[in-house]
Order: sequence, then structure tokens, then C-alpha cells
Amino acid sequence: MDVADYAGRDATELAALIRQGQVSAAEVQDAAAAAIAQVDPELGAVAGEVFERPLAYDASGPFAGVPFAIKDLIIHAAGVPQRSGSRLFGPGVTHADDTALMARFRRAGLATMAVTTSPELGFNATTEAVAYGAPTRNPWDTTRTAGGSSGGAAALVAAGALPLAHANDGGGSIRIPAAACGLVGLKPSRGRVSAGPDYADPLLGMGAEFAVTRTVRDCAALLDAVHGSEPGDKYLFPAEPTSYRALITHPARTLRIAVAADISQADPACADAVHRVAERLASMGHHVEEAAPRIDAEAFHHANLDAWCSFLAHTVTTAAKALGIDPGTDHLEATTRACVAYGATKTAADLYVVEETFNIARREVARLLTDYDLYLTPTTASPNLPLGHLDADDATSTAHEWYRKIFDFAPFTALFNATGNPAVSLPLARSAEGWPIGVQFVAPYGDEATLLSLAADLERQFPWDQHRPAIYAH
Repeated sequence: MDVADYAGRDATELAALIRQGQVSAAEVQDAAAAAIAQVDPELGAVAGEVFERPLAYDASGPFAGVPFAIKDLIIHAAGVPQRSGSRLFGPGVTHADDTALMARFRRAGLATMAVTTSPELGFNATTEAVAYGAPTRNPWDTTRTAGGSSGGAAALVAAGALPLAHANDGGGSIRIPAAACGLVGLKPSRGRVSAGPDYADPLLGMGAEFAVTRTVRDCAALLDAVHGSEPGDKYLFPAEPTSYRALITHPARTLRIAVAADISQADPACADAVHRVAERLASMGHHVEEAAPRIDAEAFHHANLDAWCSFLAHTVTTAAKALGIDPGTDHLEATTRACVAYGATKTAADLYVVEETFNIARREVARLLTDYDLYLTPTTASPNLPLGHLDADDATSTAHEWYRKIFDFAPFTALFNATGNPAVSLPLARSAEGWPIGVQFVAPYGDEATLLSLAADLERQFPWDQHRPAIYAH
């Protein structure tokens, strides 16, 4: 299998070819290694080096040896160093065991070939960590960001080097890079994909684990393979009555879709994308009208700031103690130090206020999604950003200023981390420059089925996989 043939196929098709004996898993993996070697010098999406051979996997799994990568954050594989995008961890901390999700990826037959880049501790909407020595670039335009915090994963998948890759999302970190790179980015419902055993509720419940893909069918098939609770998990989902992969072969039922009433924060190109998608949905027979949850934005953002900074303070303090170091400028970027200092001032009472604020938001979003089946918004306020705009090593930024800078770019995603609703970004438009534009759909808690069913319909209406970025494996 040559690189161009490999890069033109999604994971579902590659797995079928391997199962049918038309190509061996080793040939596919060799093509993947060649594709990564071809594009990564320009993208800077691999943290370290591609593995000499893929990590062990179950060859009988549904993905049967399909190439894959894991992000340098939260998840870990036995024996593979993890840095979380930070110099704090030196060359990386090596764990003796897999996380539950890593074990599921192996059982699914995914052949993990590399670790992808992350911003420091995941708190950025771009992927330009000092720890890696160079930024991760967008394959559509290498002067622009690939998004964050799963920017390395998104860049490799968008460039055809991998058909899919692990990603996680604490404030938009699956959906933001999916939008910037023209991918499908599903953040599952809270608890749908286990974060165990290390975490019960990552980031006060806001963290979600999953992946980025180029096609909806890969997204559905991967969710089939890895969703479900582990013993001891805080959230327990019943088994689904049918597979997501089977479900998306049928058109979505007629839906009631609320369109965000105020998207004045968005660039005109992003706002126009939402309006055009809403018009197409109406032409498809869905009931579409403007509506929105009634959220106290200032209260929400203050709570989200406190949640993030207390998490960063706890993470850094715990790691520094375990490593026996006093973190300084050689270990942490300037905005991380500012956020850690602010987070260290938070009390248990402050975190109860965070939970109270999130509870109000959760119930208000649930009210909206009782009247409607889905909620439609832009994914980000602009298609992407120039590299350097979100400089995490800017010593002039306070924690509050840094938070605002991140969420000025991504004002539409974090709410649904706090509420736990599933949300997906789909690449349904293009800017005048040819950059992809993501549009976000949000569903009631636990209803990934409706999200994926409509996503598959929209993939047929807007065949985004016909478009290729400037950097694409060939």
C-alpha cells in the first residue's frame, strides 16, 4: 500500500481491507509511518519520535491494526513516557499500566504509533507548548494554529497521516482543533467514555475522553468500540440498544433544532456558516428556530476560571511534590504559573460555588433541550488564529486575562463541558481563505445517537472529505 492510497481511506475502510486480506496490517502501518515522516516536519504534531513498532493491540478487534496515536495528556500507555506538554515532567513520567481507555483502544485493534502534542497541561486553545521546542501547525495554513488542546492529533488526522487519533476535551479541546483542521470532533456525554482509573471526574467533571476523525462512520464505530463504564466509575451508562455504526445508516428523524440567538461574538464567516447550515436543515424538513439557554455569562466564566485554575494548582502541586522540585520558569510557562498561583487561593467553599454555578447551567441547558432535540452554535469565534496569538509564556498575562484570551476565541464550547452534554463539531463551511469552519451541535445528556445520526446526514449534504489541506500525505 502506498502513502497516497493509505491517506485516501478512513479507518473503517482500512480495517475492512486488513480483515479481507487485501493488505496486511504491517503494510498499512508502514504507509502510516511514511505519511507521518512526510508531513510532520512541517506540522510538528508528534511529541518525540514515532515508535519503532506500534504498541501491542488485539488483531481481532474491529479496527484490526489501523494506525493510531494517543495524546500527551490524561491517557497513558504502559511504558510510554508522558509529559502533559510540560517541562515540569522532564523527559516524561512512565506508568506501569494502561488507563482504562488505553486498554480499550488496544482491544479495539488500534495500532498506536506515536504520542501527539498538547499545550501545557491542556489549558490553551492552540498547541504551542515550550516543552516541544516548536509549535504545532495547521495543515491548511502553516502560519495558523491547529487549535488546542488536541492540536497534534487534529493536525495529523487532517493531513492524512492517521485516519483517527485520541483526543480529550476540558473546555473545547476536541471540538476546537476539529473545527480548525476540518474534522469530526465529538465530545461524548460525561462518563460515556471512562477516564479511570486515575480520574473519576477530570477537571471537576468537565474533562471528556475520545478522538478526532475525518468521517462520521469512523466516529460512530470508535464510540461503539470504546464507550462504557468501568468498575468503580462514577457514572454508569446502560448498554446501547443498537450500535452507533448501524444507527447512522438511517436518516435522522425530523428534529426540533434551536439555533443560538446571539452569536455576535463570532467572526462573520462563522456566523454565516451557522445561518447557512440552519437554512439547509430547514430544507431537509427539520424544525429550526432561534432559542438559547438563559446563562449568566459572567458567573459561568468566573466559575470556569476557578475550576481550571484550581485543577492546575492541584496538578502542579502534586506533581512537584512527587518529583521533588520547586517549579519555576524552567519548568512551567508564565500563564501556567499565574493560573497555579490564582488557583492556590481557592478554598473548598469556592469550589462549592463553582458546582452551584454549574448546576444552574446544567439545568438551564436541560430545559432548552427538553423543548428541542439539538442546539446549534458556531464551534469557535473565528476559523483559526495566527500562531503566537495565544502565547502561554506571556509573563504580562494574569490568570484572568489569560482565561479571557482563550475563551474569546472559543466562547461556545466550555458551557457543555460544565453541563456534561455531548457535543460535536462538524466542518460544514469554508472561509474566503479556504480554511475549514466548524459548526457545533449539542444534544441532551446521553443522546450521542441523535448527534451522530444528523452528522451522517450532514456529511452527505456537505461532503467535506472531498477537500484536502495544503499539507496532505501523498
